[in-house]
Amino acid sequence: MAFITANWNPLGEAFYRKTELYEMCWNLRDGLRDCLVAAAPYGGPIALLREPVRRSPSSRPQLEIYSASGVAIASFPWKSGPVVQLGWTVSDELLCIQEDGSVLIYDLFGSFKRHFSMGQEVMQSQVLEAKVFHSPYGTGVAIVTASSRFTLATNIDDLKLRRLPEVPGNTWSAGEPTCWVVLTQDRQTKVLMSNGPELYILDTTSCTAVVPPGLGPQAGSIVHMSVSFSYKYLALFTDTGHMWTGSSHLQDKMSEVDTKKTTPPKQMVWCRRPKSQQPSVVLMWDRLLMVAGVSHDTIQFPLEDPCVLIGELDGVRIISSANQELLQEVPLVCQEIFKIASMAPGALLLEAHREYQKSSQKADEYLREIKEQSMLGEAVRQCVEAAGHEYDSNTQKSLLRAASFGKCFLTDFSPEAFVSTCRELRVLNAVRERGVGLPLTHTQLVYRQFYPLAIEVCRYLKIPDYQGVSRVLKHWASCKVQQKDLSDEAIARAVCVKVGDSPGVSYSHIAAKAYECGRPELAIKLLDFEARSGEQVPLLLKMKRSQLALSKAVESGDTDLVYTVVTYLKSEMNRGDFFMTLRNQPVALSLYRQFCKLQEQETLKDLYNQDDDHQELANYYVTASYREKRLESRLSLLQTAVDEYNKAKNEFSAKATEEEMRLLRFQRKLDDEKGAGLLGLSLQATMEALLALGLHKQAEQLYRDFRVPDKRFWWLKLKSLAEKEEWEELEKFSKSKKSPIGYLAFVEVCMKSNNKPEAKKYVSKVTPEQRVKAHLAVGDLEGAADAAIERKSDSELAAVLARCPASDRQLLDRLNRAAAAAAKK
Repeated sequence: MAFITANWNPLGEAFYRKTELYEMCWNLRDGLRDCLVAAAPYGGPIALLREPVRRSPSSRPQLEIYSASGVAIASFPWKSGPVVQLGWTVSDELLCIQEDGSVLIYDLFGSFKRHFSMGQEVMQSQVLEAKVFHSPYGTGVAIVTASSRFTLATNIDDLKLRRLPEVPGNTWSAGEPTCWVVLTQDRQTKVLMSNGPELYILDTTSCTAVVPPGLGPQAGSIVHMSVSFSYKYLALFTDTGHMWTGSSHLQDKMSEVDTKKTTPPKQMVWCRRPKSQQPSVVLMWDRLLMVAGVSHDTIQFPLEDPCVLIGELDGVRIISSANQELLQEVPLVCQEIFKIASMAPGALLLEAHREYQKSSQKADEYLREIKEQSMLGEAVRQCVEAAGHEYDSNTQKSLLRAASFGKCFLTDFSPEAFVSTCRELRVLNAVRERGVGLPLTHTQLVYRQFYPLAIEVCRYLKIPDYQGVSRVLKHWASCKVQQKDLSDEAIARAVCVKVGDSPGVSYSHIAAKAYECGRPELAIKLLDFEARSGEQVPLLLKMKRSQLALSKAVESGDTDLVYTVVTYLKSEMNRGDFFMTLRNQPVALSLYRQFCKLQEQETLKDLYNQDDDHQELANYYVTASYREKRLESRLSLLQTAVDEYNKAKNEFSAKATEEEMRLLRFQRKLDDEKGAGLLGLSLQATMEALLALGLHKQAEQLYRDFRVPDKRFWWLKLKSLAEKEEWEELEKFSKSKKSPIGYLAFVEVCMKSNNKPEAKKYVSKVTPEQRVKAHLAVGDLEGAADAAIERKSDSELAAVLARCPASDRQLLDRLNRAAAAAAKK
């Protein structure tokens, strides 16, 4: 175990180790001097911009991109403006921030993607310093200008620039050292800056002076600061060589260390493993690397070449022109197993396995000791967990073999953790190879285009397809469509063959990538493979392929989707083209007409005019007339409707509309003369109103002029007279001529008004077929019996019998005899 702990360095109660990751593959002639360097976290790529400050107008800096192991990925001369800062997004896109505030974005392979500006004010005053930061909202950019104003973009994919307030009396000059960092806390992005001994927090609305707890005035001015990977901790370095650490909220102090170095460090990066209780900070000067933690001690490493520090989730990568190392706090489980004279269960199990390999009886002694403490399960767990933290494959194997040895003596061992750790280590060891150059997790594989390896990793780790293989294929296809040396047909065919119907892969997403790359025809070919019309249509609209979008929407049978396309087309096209487009799609035209009937009546008229549809135009004008309050306007619209009906050769509708106009004029005349309030009523309602008002002559005029059927008019007048109880007028009316509705109606209407004497007047006038009903209506059972016996009708005799009371034996016998006689016949 001694060789494993040989490079451990104690700091307080923790140990720190430097592990060599790679001898770098690159051949940097001048090392990292005169370079802007940016390396992405999680074992990401490295970008170098040589000589960013041009020595002459004709010289061009060279932008180079390498893998983490120094394998060249891309290189090209920088032809744009002076660059202030380089940085990487969370999806490994390179940001190049220029003096004028322009931010140019390149992919991992040096292809230009897009650009944006940090604002007109920044362009006028120029960028002095810039930082790229990551937050829960995505990748952000913060800049400070020569006029000492800060501008933030919290998420470059949803660009919203925020200009922060001015700091009182803030000036940037060589004689007044100032530094700043970006903080993401409480769902807000802020800037913490120092101006000499003073410290300020700037947010969207305010500039607040703060004082770090426990940092006395003797500490001097703050000249450097650093925030941890998780934004939880803050480190401040003063011009007297003191380093203060505490919470980023500036509410708690962790430590204060005197580094004995008064010059500001070139870099200051937090080094903390997850769940560590004593995080530390790594400081770098030209020839010295120092680790300072919560204790007053420090660890110092001499440096020969210029280096760059890259903060990681669980340590710090140290990149030089020759090699790359990982500096990290030794995980607690590794400390327990490997530290000298350790009696931890994992340490004893590892020794037991070593002795077993030597065929020594000491193996049994170690095992007994672990079993007596009932810690064998814990020993196996420690060895498995420690293997996951080790970079050396031989150490990994020793720990896993010890775990495998120990689990043989357990009766209830669950193998899941052991199996998954073995799988993950095989993957990690594969991706850490120099050719791949990923010193960390397998999740970054997809972004480096090692697609076959990524797919094998997903299958080997048994990751569900929608989370694993499908995601890899989706990324592969998105890159495939950018290959300019292949034809649209070849790429579409290759994508179809490779992707097929893999779950979770959206052809519309791939097609969108093709369109972004300026290949609209390829995008359309790819969309043909998309089964969901709802995914096809939005992209087709974005591509201005409106006819195809409308066809796809109609084919889908989704009316909401059709309405979406039609609404879009209406806003994008002139009126004539829009209507012509709809004429070629009858389903869409029909749906749009339905919409217009409810929402846009005027558009409906234009549609009918476009198609010379006189019938529907006439219907439109009739409907529109009912919305008019002025009679003249209504009559004008109805006359137009008559003209359209005539053009459509619909004589019936034309005549009906003309009669409607006559009725309206008649109603207006009576309204003016009598104040009857008839305008707008139907013909029947108008006659009812006239009869109710006693205007019988006018009602009869309507009856004659509009050739109202006799039966309808008699019913209306009958009901009106009965409701007004004008019985004499009713009798006169009944005698005016033979009733077209018969006289049973008179009987029933009178009875409905509870006037039996009046009803009886009309019983004798009722036809023989209805006489039984008439007698029954007025309660005349004798008369009903006589009429039923006379007609010898079984049904009528039964109807009278049903109404006859049991007490009237004489009438019952008479009816029964008549019923029996009728039955014999």
